[in-house]
Amino acid sequence: MKPANRREFLSKTATVAAGASVLATPAIAANRLGANDRIRVGIIGLRGRGRSHMQAIHNLEKQNVELAAMCDVDESVLNERLSDYRKLSGNSPKAHTDLRRILDDPEIDAVTIATPNHWHTLATVWACQAGKDVYVEKPLSHNVHEGRKAVEAARKYKRIVQHGTQNRSSPNIIEGMRRLKEGLIGEVYLARGLAYKWRPPIGKDKPEAVPAGVNYDLWTGPAPKKPFSPLRFHRRTHWLWDYGNGELGNQGVHQLDMMRWGLGLDDHPRTIQSMGGKFIHDDDQETPNMQTASYRYEGRGLVLEFEVRPWITNTEAEIGGKWQTHGLCTGLIFYGSEGYLVFPHYTAYYSYLGKQKKPGPYAEDPTNKIANQPHFDNFIQAVRSREISDLNADVEEGHKSSVLAHLGNIAYRTGRTIRFDSKTETIVGDAGASKLLTRSYREPYVVPEKV
Repeated sequence: MKPANRREFLSKTATVAAGASVLATPAIAANRLGANDRIRVGIIGLRGRGRSHMQAIHNLEKQNVELAAMCDVDESVLNERLSDYRKLSGNSPKAHTDLRRILDDPEIDAVTIATPNHWHTLATVWACQAGKDVYVEKPLSHNVHEGRKAVEAARKYKRIVQHGTQNRSSPNIIEGMRRLKEGLIGEVYLARGLAYKWRPPIGKDKPEAVPAGVNYDLWTGPAPKKPFSPLRFHRRTHWLWDYGNGELGNQGVHQLDMMRWGLGLDDHPRTIQSMGGKFIHDDDQETPNMQTASYRYEGRGLVLEFEVRPWITNTEAEIGGKWQTHGLCTGLIFYGSEGYLVFPHYTAYYSYLGKQKKPGPYAEDPTNKIANQPHFDNFIQAVRSREISDLNADVEEGHKSSVLAHLGNIAYRTGRTIRFDSKTETIVGDAGASKLLTRSYREPYVVPEKV
């Protein structure tokens, strides 16, 4: 299959208006912007996190940031969110059901992407090619190959690309990571991530007519085209391999990213193992609802592990008990020679020191109000400065953390220990597993080999 870049795609797609094959001129020059320069943002994908994007951008209006356009392939969702925004701000952004209309708009400076996972990379690449800066939700990619292409596109077109791992901008999390690096709990030997969530059955695959106002072909995008089913739409897609990456790629990327950050892990793991399965529910979920994944880095005397549970469970290290969290028990624990450090959610950390586990330094925000906004603030700061180093979660960091989820899933799906070459981003000695580093793309929605 010959990969097509966005220019080729636009010129070959009949639904694109005449003249749209020319990439939009970058609206922001590659120099520093002043605080008075207006930044116009478009949101792509308006359910779930897209709603949070809308609120965050609205909160930036006083910093001369404008929500100028909204896009969703489902007209009912688009209209609902437009109504929400009119009530919130009194303004009416441009409305689109095709993301290409936003990318071709020379008045749009940046986009935020909150689509299902299978669209994250292609939308990011197209946006970079169109001269837009990007805020993209986690995981950055649907597979390892895609993530590297997103990094290459950001660098080639000199775009600012922020990955949606918002822990990196949370003041209390930043403080906890500083304490960790200063040696608060001594030598770390284990980092353990948890995603114990109340996940009900997702139902059965029952094909039916495409709902009115839904562009199902565009929604499917790079994935195989299958008959429409409510199972393959909106948030259930996390649990189907064509579109999602299971809980490891949904929640896990947050905690895996924090592990890398806190421990200074700038390369990829050498050895990856995973075991689990689909238990409890009688439904058509494909990804495991119970999973453990373990990672070892070359020359590092520590282990990273992540565990997924789907239903009734105990708490751990008081996460989900004394320290309330997102889900039944979701968070991260660092274990060291002098104590352990707990991150139960996006806005707090707690430490316990010595054999007596005496409470040590901590920081918290019971209101949970700092979980989202600082990351968007940081993105806009970098858009103005044009300095990648100003980003708290640059696309390269997003790629490395997303790769952890992808490799864990490959180990699970093959049932084998994975040996990964960090420099070449290839799996060593396993042709079957290597096939899962990428996917077969449905033309013309192809993530290009050369961006």
